[in-house]
Amino acid sequence: MTKWVYTFGDGKAEGASRMRDLLGGKGANLAEMANLGLPVPPGFTITTEVCSFFYANAKSYPPDLAGQVEAALLHVSELTGCKFGDPENPLLVAVRSGARASMPGMMDTVLNLGLNDETVDALARNAGDRRFAYDSYRRFIQMYSDVVLGVKHHVFEDILEQFKESKGLLLDTELTAEDWQVMIGAFKQKVEEVRGAPFPQDPHAQLWGAIAAVFGSWLNQRAIIYRRLHDIPESWGTAVTVQAMVFGNMGETSATGVAFTRNPSTGAKELYGEFLINAQGEDVVAGIRTPQNVAEVGRLAAGSDKPSMETALPDVYADFVRITQLLERHYRDMQDMEFTVERGKLWMLQTRSGKRTAKAALRIAVDMATEGLISQEDAVLRTDPASLDQLLHPTLDQDVDRKVLATGLPASPGAACGEIVFSADEAEEMHRNGRKVILVRIETSPEDIHGMHVAEGILTTRGGMTSHAAVVARGMGKPCVTGAGSLAVDYDKATMGIGGKVFNAGDVITIDGGTGQVIEGEVAMVQPELSGEFALVMEWADKVRRMGVRANAETPMDARMARNFGAEGIGLSRTEHMFFEADRIIAVREMILAEDEVGRRAALARLLPIQRDDFAALFEIMAGLPVTIRLLDPPLHEFLPHTQEEIAEVSAAMGVPAEQLERRATELHEFNPMLGFRGCRLAIAFPEIAQMQARAIFEGAVAAKKKTGAMPHPEIMVPLIVTKRELDLIKADIDAMAAAVASETGETIPYTVGTMIELPRACLQAGRIAETAEFFSFGTNDLTQTGLGISRDDAGSFLGTYEERGVLSKDPFVCIDEEGIGELIEIGVNRGRETRPEIKLGVCGEHGGDPASIDFFEKIGLTYISCSPFRVPIARLAAAQAALRHRRPG
Repeated sequence: MTKWVYTFGDGKAEGASRMRDLLGGKGANLAEMANLGLPVPPGFTITTEVCSFFYANAKSYPPDLAGQVEAALLHVSELTGCKFGDPENPLLVAVRSGARASMPGMMDTVLNLGLNDETVDALARNAGDRRFAYDSYRRFIQMYSDVVLGVKHHVFEDILEQFKESKGLLLDTELTAEDWQVMIGAFKQKVEEVRGAPFPQDPHAQLWGAIAAVFGSWLNQRAIIYRRLHDIPESWGTAVTVQAMVFGNMGETSATGVAFTRNPSTGAKELYGEFLINAQGEDVVAGIRTPQNVAEVGRLAAGSDKPSMETALPDVYADFVRITQLLERHYRDMQDMEFTVERGKLWMLQTRSGKRTAKAALRIAVDMATEGLISQEDAVLRTDPASLDQLLHPTLDQDVDRKVLATGLPASPGAACGEIVFSADEAEEMHRNGRKVILVRIETSPEDIHGMHVAEGILTTRGGMTSHAAVVARGMGKPCVTGAGSLAVDYDKATMGIGGKVFNAGDVITIDGGTGQVIEGEVAMVQPELSGEFALVMEWADKVRRMGVRANAETPMDARMARNFGAEGIGLSRTEHMFFEADRIIAVREMILAEDEVGRRAALARLLPIQRDDFAALFEIMAGLPVTIRLLDPPLHEFLPHTQEEIAEVSAAMGVPAEQLERRATELHEFNPMLGFRGCRLAIAFPEIAQMQARAIFEGAVAAKKKTGAMPHPEIMVPLIVTKRELDLIKADIDAMAAAVASETGETIPYTVGTMIELPRACLQAGRIAETAEFFSFGTNDLTQTGLGISRDDAGSFLGTYEERGVLSKDPFVCIDEEGIGELIEIGVNRGRETRPEIKLGVCGEHGGDPASIDFFEKIGLTYISCSPFRVPIARLAAAQAALRHRRPG
């Protein structure tokens, strides 16, 4: 027979903390506290397996569950001396949810269950307190009706507020027993009015109603959203814990509260919590009464005139401190606890690892390692890599009200505030005048790069998490919100509209790249602080990390930032980003407009010294670390002007007829440029482009070596390869340039030539390509697009639906699709290594900064990952955690 129910209480339990998958976090920790001999009200937990059965069988229960629940109720009755449903000495219970992952406030709870018109009088007699008994009954009617019967909480609050107003009362605590009896009658009448049936009086019917409601709350909207945000699988389900009630509302020696063993905001080693005298648990969080501080030091810091628990209930406080210290030592982590004091007796209702800020997480991890409570490796594993974003970017002050206009995708973290501008040129001009701007575009293109560079943040109405705006913004460390489709941008009128409200160029908005919110006006910011604990955890992470961590960078500023964040080289330098600078775009356009090779070479000759200086700067900053430079990748038409206004401007600047520009743009137009004339196809059709870039790389390396004395290590990456022959042709040109520069300068620079694996055929042909390629770097952005047949710039319209309907578990442009794209990468890795065992294997797509994807890359044994500079610390920590999880023998 399957065991569906596990009991706990009186110093022992059938479960333990290791059983959280079966009993949920709450049930497992209650069992553990009982086994530790702590004061835990007795109860039982119905397992998560029942939740799975419930949803798989039309919301019904296993046939033998009812018998096991009855047996567990008898067990609790024996321990408490009270009997469930007994009119003389009733056992009252709380019914709570408890998934294996903490989901605070997302699912439902019912307290005081078992009360009815008979048992309430027994409770009043036995407690010697009529007011307490009737207050408990009205609370039960209110909570049960809301959670189980669907009569909303506010309906009862309205009745209560009208009654208090009629009697000239302000606080619930001012109501008498007789007042609560009146309220009970009014509440029951309202339930019957709304439902057409009286409030249930049978305690057993109440119990099964509450159990069904708690299981049902696993699929309520707030729980679904919370799980999606925190990557909690729906298949886990929730357990249900039924526990004997203890009462914090039995007078001045009773109380209820919540506390943390350390400060969850700062990480300081101090008891941090709140409580209320003569109250039940929901009162602490409901905001009806102002909670009091648990510790006296907290009361003094808060400037409160209400007594702390330390002074109001000193004996209870001393016992509580002892228990909190025991729990933290036992679980070796900061604990978040709920407790009730019933007539001077302390009861522990819950303990779990507490939620904390990134700053607090680092301090707690370091302090606990220093105290010997955990190891350095534990400290590394305890720190959430994604939370480091809080430390690396300005964030919005959480205590300040905000008027949210729209919500898009949180494409690049951090917050920014500035005046609206609708073009990159405007942004640049206003920046020169010392004004802060937010660049608002329908979507960005490479031509907007100069405006993006000077803007405080970027907002687009189209595009996804890996659109041009998102990728570039993350690389620059700029806050960015993409796909804010409810906003209407009109370039001609220079307006942004939402819901009948119009914003003009120059109006101030704030964007939050961490949440995707677009906010009216200016919102106060909190500036990031990197603590000593941050450096220490990074140092510990680097000790255990196997994979290298590089950065995607093409400007000196990005390269320096990457080094400051601990990057071990550059994993992707996109040369096309360098071509949009004002001092070189003209030469690029002249090269594109040239009618023959002679004209192209003349234009490229003007670009050569500029590119040489670009590469020299990167080699100098990296000082002997590897620098992977990708040859020109995008289609040529991206460098040409498109609108009539832009064409006229470029025509005047270049002295070229506008018609010639238009004709060339038409010639280069492609229906699907992502799969068109780009990447290695450019270098094969126009070898002089790759030759110029290769010469610039080697001459830049020579110049950097002379300046710094460190030998540069260029890795030249050829994009969009699908056959070995393509790479052979281009490598021959690169080798020729290396030999020429060595001959001219007398300096031989060591280099390698490899390819970006970004097409499915390249993964399949990796064995043959590796005969020539000395390294592979998997371009997971394009590999995801071509492998799934999804355009990353257009996917926003349906990916959310796909995730909601369970077609895809996560956005594949954010987290690698292990089953599909992951298998392609693994094929490429294995076939590449079969040919060339020592081949260097990296990733340079957006997935290189995603912790879940990094775990996969560690599992398949990649050499390094590369990501935007601001994600380097995240990648370092995630790579260390992955190494600890997938530790290889030896």
